[in-house]
Amino acid sequence: MTTSVDNITALLSALRMSPVNFDNLYANQNNLTPLQSVEIFLREQQRIRIDKQNALRRKRANLPAEKKLKSFDFGFQRSVPKEQMLRLCDMTWVEQAYNICFLGPPGVGKTHLALALAVEALDKGYIVAFETLDNLIKLLKTTEVSTISKRRISYLKKSAFVVIDEVGFMPLTSAEANLFFGFVSSMDERVSIIITSNKGFDEWADFLGDATITTAILDRLIHHCEIINMTGKSYRLEHRQSIT
Repeated sequence: MTTSVDNITALLSALRMSPVNFDNLYANQNNLTPLQSVEIFLREQQRIRIDKQNALRRKRANLPAEKKLKSFDFGFQRSVPKEQMLRLCDMTWVEQAYNICFLGPPGVGKTHLALALAVEALDKGYIVAFETLDNLIKLLKTTEVSTISKRRISYLKKSAFVVIDEVGFMPLTSAEANLFFGFVSSMDERVSIIITSNKGFDEWADFLGDATITTAILDRLIHHCEIINMTGKSYRLEHRQSIT
């Protein structure tokens, strides 16, 4: 018996298949035909492969945290209808390469909702990626000299959608604004983008530093876009916890 298990383990390794616990796999499975035994084994291999793929997609998504829609306090944040977010969870907007822009002051839940949509998409099998605008610009500036940056940008461009967080927190130089335009343009009508920004669109020229490039970016972003304007007090400030 030990020899057979060792031989099967060696064959699994040679075939690049995952090892399995045969005692657990076939527990309470009596009188199986050879074909039934093979089917159970192959289904387990499929399950293991899907779990590995899901874990890898989550790792590559680079989410700072996994948020769920059910943990969002719609009672506190009333400027976003829960029904609207539930509708977005069906991901039809991703299939149509639509964008979503969450606009509002800090602390109102923009990033939470963006992450909740990202987690929902990951659960449904989509490829998703997350970057702050600051880090995205760093990646774009180093693609010619960094293999890591080049691979990351390539991954972003093959995702179902990309979350770009903290747009407007820091001003961009003219060269950086052009890089951002190039990135948005390359995704236009092909890959969806979720933007979170503490600036209204009328303020984007201030941090992008160029009215023309701002118009070009917004033209591509909001052509097919769900714009969600969020208002209210900061949830973090209202629910802050002291050390004592």
